[in-house]
Amino acid sequence: MLQRKRKSPEAAYVSELLKAKPLAETTDPFDCVAEELELVEENLTRSIRSAESTLTDIAAHLICGGGKRVRPMIACLAFKAFGGKKVEDIVDIATALELIHTATLLHDDIIDGAETRRGKESAYKKFGLKSTLVAGDFLFIKAFEFAGKFDDTVVQWTADACTRLTEGEILQGFFNRNTDVTLDDYLEIVKRKTASLFQAGAKIGIYQAGADSRLVEDMDRYGLNLGIAFQMIDDVLDVVGHKELLGKPTGIDLRDGNPSLPIILALNAQQEAVVNAFKSSRPEDAEISAALQAIAEGPAIEQARALSRSYAEKALGPVKKLPPSRYRNALKTLIQLIVERNF
Repeated sequence: MLQRKRKSPEAAYVSELLKAKPLAETTDPFDCVAEELELVEENLTRSIRSAESTLTDIAAHLICGGGKRVRPMIACLAFKAFGGKKVEDIVDIATALELIHTATLLHDDIIDGAETRRGKESAYKKFGLKSTLVAGDFLFIKAFEFAGKFDDTVVQWTADACTRLTEGEILQGFFNRNTDVTLDDYLEIVKRKTASLFQAGAKIGIYQAGADSRLVEDMDRYGLNLGIAFQMIDDVLDVVGHKELLGKPTGIDLRDGNPSLPIILALNAQQEAVVNAFKSSRPEDAEISAALQAIAEGPAIEQARALSRSYAEKALGPVKKLPPSRYRNALKTLIQLIVERNF
């Protein structure tokens, strides 16, 4: 039995939230797979060691700097929810998913020119473009050291998720500062860029536990809808979140011209301040502030939260088909925690 380590700030926050807002059939998802997540952390630490210390330093800068580990958690919970026993297998898959996610964060910060990530200077700003780009490639390769040992189905699903991630990034770039972007365009971006790893974790987890194709498809839908709900709340927090909790400034989507959900809803409402800031190639701080205020004071935030709740409801249906267990309860709890989070 592994010795329980000190909870991360994210895990501690979840525990406090559950005490303050007890949910029906609540099971803390962090506690539920704590031992598996500790093994994931050990894998991550070992995997980023390189003969070139710069690669290790850049990878560690992000991996050791926090993170919710939602994607590994989903994979482990899905695996345990169907009675999976060979824990080392799901831990390796969960590690691969987190490495892929971390690689995309490194690349995203380059694309966006981000200055901060998880409450500190981004790797891009600290180590420079070239080294950070290579470090992202390094983590993708390391991910497939873990995922590549499984059968063709698991390898293909993992590769498919990576493909969709890159397609989502290109699609988002197409709609950068494009006021013609629609809600359907947004959903297509989010399905590829965010939800793909949620889907992969959920369906690979239950597949590795021996579930039939019907349940695998159900968990695929769980991951898809949970990932969409997760991104919608991320977008809301970029407008009304607290910098200290987010670990980065608000207004990044507006500054970078990324078509987030509240921005699209505000554009549809023809809020002039938002239109002007979103279209501008170099919006001034005053323009960003005015646009954020307009979004916060208009209907977009509540509309976005309502949409997030609707996708959370869609995620709940597939979970109800799983055998009763604390892991099923944890998957249900995770849905509500995601739509109620403030970081």
